[in-house]
Amino acid sequence: MHQEILLNMDNPLQLEKLYRNDKLAFKVAFNTLYPQLKGDPLAEGWYQRLNYSPEDLLWGTRDERVLVVGASLLAALLAKLPDLFSLDKEFFYTRNIGFIVFPLLIAYFAWKNKISQKTGAWLAGFILIAIGFINSLPQGRPGDTLILACIHLPLLLWFFLGFTFGGGKLSGGINRLDFLRYNGELVVMTALLLLAGMLMTGITIGLFELIGWHIQNFYFNYVVVCGLAAVPIVGTFLTQTNPQLVGKVSPVIAKIFSPLVLVMLVIYLIAIIYSGKDPYNDREFLLIFNALLVGVLAIIFFSVAETSKATKSQLEVWVLFLLSCVTILVNGIALSAILFRISEWGITPNRAAVLGANVLILIHLLFVTAQFFKVLTKKADLAEVGKAIAFYLPVYGLWAMIVTFLFPFLFGFN
Repeated sequence: MHQEILLNMDNPLQLEKLYRNDKLAFKVAFNTLYPQLKGDPLAEGWYQRLNYSPEDLLWGTRDERVLVVGASLLAALLAKLPDLFSLDKEFFYTRNIGFIVFPLLIAYFAWKNKISQKTGAWLAGFILIAIGFINSLPQGRPGDTLILACIHLPLLLWFFLGFTFGGGKLSGGINRLDFLRYNGELVVMTALLLLAGMLMTGITIGLFELIGWHIQNFYFNYVVVCGLAAVPIVGTFLTQTNPQLVGKVSPVIAKIFSPLVLVMLVIYLIAIIYSGKDPYNDREFLLIFNALLVGVLAIIFFSVAETSKATKSQLEVWVLFLLSCVTILVNGIALSAILFRISEWGITPNRAAVLGANVLILIHLLFVTAQFFKVLTKKADLAEVGKAIAFYLPVYGLWAMIVTFLFPFLFGFN
C-alpha cells in the first residue's frame, strides 16, 4: 500500500480508488508516509480528510433545547394521566399510547422545518379529532374494530410524523427515504438510551437497598414510566443534532442483519414443512407469520434507506434482492391462508384488515423487487429502489386511516 500511494500521488482518482478498496490500510500507510509528503497540497488535503476528528457532542440551539425539555416533561405528564386523574389504565393506554409521543414529535419537526401555520393547524385539528374518535368508541366488550383502530392509529400518526419530517409536503421521495433512515437511527439511539437507563435503574435501586430504602415501586411508577415516554423525544433530538453518533452504526447493522435474516427466513420456511404447522388452520400461527412478514419488510426498507446514500457492492444488492423474493413467498403463503379462511368462515374485521394489508405489501414488494432486478441487470441504480420504497409509503397511511375511522362503522363496531 505504501508503494502504491507514492506512485499515485499525482493521480487523485487512483488514490480515491485505493482508499475505497481498503480504507483502514490506506489511512495507516498514508499517515506513515505523511512526514515525507508534507507540503504537497494533495497530501495535505488527504491528511486533513483522514485525520479529521468530529466536534464534541452538539446540543442544538437554546430554543431547541427548551423545546425538547418541555416536550419530554409533557410526554411524562401524559404518561402519568391515569394516576393523576384515577383513569382506567387499560382504557387509557390501549387507546392513547400513540398520543403520548407522536404529537410531540410532530410538533418538534413542525417547528424545526418551519411548516406553515395553516398546515400546523390542520395537523393539530386532525390529532384532536383522532383523540376524540378513539376515546368515544364503545367501552363494552372490546370488539375487533376497536382493537384494529387502536393498532392502526399509531401507524397513522407515524405517517403524519413523516409528513411533518418532510416539511409538510406530500411529494419528495428523498425526504421519505430520509424519514426511514431517521427511524432506523432512532431505534439504535433509543436502544442505547434504554440500556443506559436500565444500568442506572439497577445501580440506583441497589444503592438505596444498601441503606434500607425500598424505592422500587416509586422508581418504576415515576422515573421509569416518565423516562420511557421521554426517550423517543430525546433520541430524536440527539440524532438530529448529532447525526454522526449512529450514522456509521446503522449501515453496519443493516449489512449484518440482511444476510442473517435471509438465512433465517429460508431455514424457517423449510422448518414449517417438517413441523406440521400451517397458517391455514392455525389462527395464532397466521398472526405470527404476518408479524414476521412486517418485520422482514421493515428490515428491507431500513437496509435500503441506510445504504442507498453509499455505494453498495453487488453482493449486498443480491442479498436484498433474494430477501425480497423470499418475503414475496412468505407474503403469498399468508395471503393464500387469509383467502382460505375467508372462504371457509366468512369475512370479519380482522380478516379484512389483514387481507388489505397483505395485498398492499405484496404490490409494494413486487415493485421493489422489480427495481432490485433492474439494478442487478445494470438497467437502474440503487436510488431507484429507494424511490420505489418512498413512493408507496402514503398508501400505508391511507390504509391505516381506513381501518381506524371506517372499519368501526362498516362492521357495526363489532
